[in-house]
Amino acid sequence: MGIVTRALVLGLLALVLASCRSDDPATTAPGTFDPNLATRLKSECEAEGGRWGVGGKSGAFVCYRVTPDANQFCASDGDCRGLCLARSRTCAPVTPFFGCHEVLNSDGVAQTLCID
Repeated sequence: MGIVTRALVLGLLALVLASCRSDDPATTAPGTFDPNLATRLKSECEAEGGRWGVGGKSGAFVCYRVTPDANQFCASDGDCRGLCLARSRTCAPVTPFFGCHEVLNSDGVAQTLCID
């Protein structure tokens, strides 16, 4: 292979490899660090009507969303988009619903559920 041919092949290879690179954070490869992740997740949360805040024992930020059936009567967990609270027999007002709560399972039986 001549020098010109070799240079042409290397140039084409460099062009192909350069076209694979993306600086768009939405296409960050899995397992890599995205310095804008928290800002992007907060914006998405608020755009969808959620409230961004600290939650659980870890102190991590989460998106709190009002459930569409908040405070409506429920007899089992199938009646709610979130949790069916045993004490009030109403659907939980938000998700995630951190802490330990008595909830009704699919059979309508109360059980303790802790969400950290």
